[in-house]
Parts: sequence; structure tokens; C-alpha cells
Amino acid sequence: MKTETKHQQASKLMPTCILAVVTSLSLFGCGSSDDDDGTGFIQLYNLSANAPGIHLVVDIEDDDDFDEKTHSAISFTQVSSRLTYENDTYDIELAWQDEYNNQYDLEVVYESQLSVKNDTVEFIVLAEDIKTPNVLIYEIPVRDDDEIDDDNDDEVFNLRVLNMHTWSDGVDLYYSEADESFNEAKLLSQTNYTEMAENQKINQDDYIFYLTSAGSTELLYTSQDIAFPYASEYILVIRENQGVGSSPFVLDRISTTSTTEYPDTNAEARYQVYNGIVEHDLLPDYELSFDFHINGVDDSPEVAALGFREFSQSISTNSSDYSMSLVTPDDQSPLLSNHLLALNENTDKTIFFYLLEEAVDEDGDGDIDEDGDGHIDDIEITINSLIVDNNQSDSIYSHQMKVINLIDQDEIIDDFSSVKVYFVRNDEIIETADQHVTAVFATPSSVTLLNNTYTVYVIGRLDSSDIILSASELVLNEESDDQFIILEKDPSSATGYKATLTPQTPTLEQ
Repeated sequence: MKTETKHQQASKLMPTCILAVVTSLSLFGCGSSDDDDGTGFIQLYNLSANAPGIHLVVDIEDDDDFDEKTHSAISFTQVSSRLTYENDTYDIELAWQDEYNNQYDLEVVYESQLSVKNDTVEFIVLAEDIKTPNVLIYEIPVRDDDEIDDDNDDEVFNLRVLNMHTWSDGVDLYYSEADESFNEAKLLSQTNYTEMAENQKINQDDYIFYLTSAGSTELLYTSQDIAFPYASEYILVIRENQGVGSSPFVLDRISTTSTTEYPDTNAEARYQVYNGIVEHDLLPDYELSFDFHINGVDDSPEVAALGFREFSQSISTNSSDYSMSLVTPDDQSPLLSNHLLALNENTDKTIFFYLLEEAVDEDGDGDIDEDGDGHIDDIEITINSLIVDNNQSDSIYSHQMKVINLIDQDEIIDDFSSVKVYFVRNDEIIETADQHVTAVFATPSSVTLLNNTYTVYVIGRLDSSDIILSASELVLNEESDDQFIILEKDPSSATGYKATLTPQTPTLEQ
């Protein structure tokens, strides 16, 4: 653990202590002592949109012994399990890992004391900009066995509402049964930013939730049906939408161990298209461009004349299931028909189209050279689609690289036993590089890289030799985007292959 210097830095970032007692829970920015015997819990919720994974570090002192426990990193919108600690006051830190493969080399962003109390959850929320975080701590009582038995008998679940959206007017949260509408909805809570409402016991059922500005009936958000079939306890968090939909809100349902995200059921989706289809003798009408249509071919393609190795602009549309078709721009010759495009609410996707060439084994005996002339007797081609979710993280200290290998799999198998991508820093060589991924044909692989300068090597394994197929520089800093690394055949390059680095999310179509 980096200690003195980083503790001094963190103390400058530490938010002002807040104390607000509300019957069954309290909001703290500073700890207090409780010497009763027993155990309590700590739970961390990462709600800083530009933060990497955040570790909770707890300093434990027992007589002359000292232990520093570092818990697993929690990524944005995720929650830890309830971590058990004896009643005591602890020094805690929130930090992110700024070195690969070293959980103890951490950059501290917050430190304070935290009092763990008997049968109480210290619910820690890390919010706002990771450079100047707002850390909020809520005390939530743990139900005893009698209360749990009563909840089971009464068939109710427990729900607290936490408003973590900076909506200036505050928000009203309503709910209705799944077969009802907003007209039948009941008011559940009225909260301002950082307020957590008292626990409510609600009948187990499926519910729809609605958001309006405080005192208004104009809908700003509508959830899908959310099931609550057990006598469990949940926190329903109102937060800012980081996805592509126009609704400003998303709900997170937090259980004792996990988080589920619920975007607005009417939220739009977004997609872009990439043309990775090479020319081929069996595609005589294809001249390195296509028109892209959804739900049938008509006079107005969604993407017109998209050239080889080009991305379309990003297109916003209603979330739904669509069929995709490709035709040649000039004579409308079909290239591909009725491939499924499933666009869920608030999602951002890239559709890669590519050509696959395969040898034909007509009699199924495994011999593709029946006449023994040393050549494949026959081949067939198909045009395929690969749909990939674009990363929507805003992390400033780390970025996701997603490798898309569009080199024909038969060519890879014939030439190389494997292809790997290495991300090599200034003080590394390929053999010692911390970060690398295997590039499987038409199967995305991803790695998250810390800010630094890398040489990106694409390496093919040929018998006992490693062959450099491509090398390029990658510079990552706080302004960088998450990237695609697209591997393709390129006869014009010295090796016959190339790697293209490009942002995962391009310009939105106007």
C-alpha cells in the first residue's frame, strides 16, 4: 500500500462530514464508536461514473497485531456483498488499483474512520467525480429472525429508496402492479439528492415503477415489470442514466449481494455497422460496399453504400427485434437476409459483417481433396454478422480494448496455431507483458488497460515460431475512448495482416 503521500492526497479529497438521523437509519461521513459485543456489516456501492473498480481497504488492529484487509474491486453501479466485521471503529480507505497484478499498490481517493455496530449494515456509496468523490455512509438495521419469519408469513418484501440523481426539483417515485398503469399508481417516496427513505414493507408481487419531478404527474421514467417474490430486502436507487436512451433516469435494485439495472422501458437503443466483407470470386456482384436495411429491403436503406473497412455513423432507434439484410448498392443483389438484430433498451451495439470461406466435404469423409491433386476440391462462402455490445464506461483511469478477429478461420488454422494480442509498456517486452488476449475468429475478447503508452503487437504462432503480424502504438490517458482492435487480412501490408484501432462509439447520426 502506498501510504503517507497518498493519504495526504486523499485527505484533500475527503468530503465534509454529514450527520442526519432518520429513525431507522443514519447518514454519516464520519464514524462513531460502539464497544458492544457482536458483529455488523460493511457494503460498498460504486456510483462514480468515471471511476475504475474501487477497493475497500479496512485496517484491523487487535492488541499488538495489525492487519490490512483489501476487498475485491467493485466496478461502476455494482455492489459488494455484506462484509462481516466485529463491532469496532476501523480506519477505512477507498482506492483503485494503479498497477497490474498488485492488489496492494493502490491509489487512495478517500479515507476515514468507520464504526461497525451490532446487526447494522454500514452502506457506503461512492458518488460523483472520482477526482473529488462524495462518500456517503448510511446505517441500515439488519432484520432479526423474528422479523424475517413475520415477513415470510405476511408475504412482504422490504424496500428502501435512495435518490442519487441530482434532478433539481427532487423526484417522486410511484409504483403500480404489473397489470396496471400510472393511473392506478401509488406514491412510494418523495426524495431529494442523497436522501434515503425509510424502509417500507410491500406485498410480494410484480411491480412497475414510475418517476416524475416532485409534485408533477408528467412521467419521466417507466420501468419494466420487476418481480419481488421473496421476503428479501432491497434498496431501489434512482440514478443518472449513463446509457444511450433519452430518459435521464435508471433504477438500480440492490440486494444483499448484487445489483440489477432497469432502464426506462421506452429507452432508445443505438447501433453502428462495420463492413468487413472482402471481395471474392463467388460474390461477382459485390464491389466492396453494401446497403444495410432493417425489417425488409425498401427504397431507403438505414446505411447506404458502406465501403469496405468503414463504420457507419451511430444510429438511434426504438428498442426492438429487427431483421437485417444487405444488398449491393447498384443492382440490389442480395448478400444477406433476415439476420436477427436484438436491440434492448439503452444499449449501444456494433454489427460487424464478414465473409467466411469453408472447404466443402460433400461425402462427409473428412477428405476435401478427393482427387489427390493437392488442392481443395470445392469451397463455399457465407456472409455472417457479429453483434458486439459497445462499452459505455466513462472511466478516466482505465479503458476497455475489445479485439475483433475477422481473419478467416481456415487461413488462421492453415498458417498459425494461435493469434494473440500483446499490450507492451515501455519497461516490458512481449514475453513479460502483463496484458495480452487470445484473438479467436469472430469471437470478441476484451482487456481493460490502465492509462499508459503501449505497443500493440499481434503475434501468430507458426510451429515453434512467433510471427509479428502487426505492431502499432496506443496512448491511453484520461481523455481516451474505449477501443476496438480489428484484425484483418491486408495484402498491401508487409505481413499480409493489419490491426485497426478505432473508438467503440463513433459520431451519432444527426
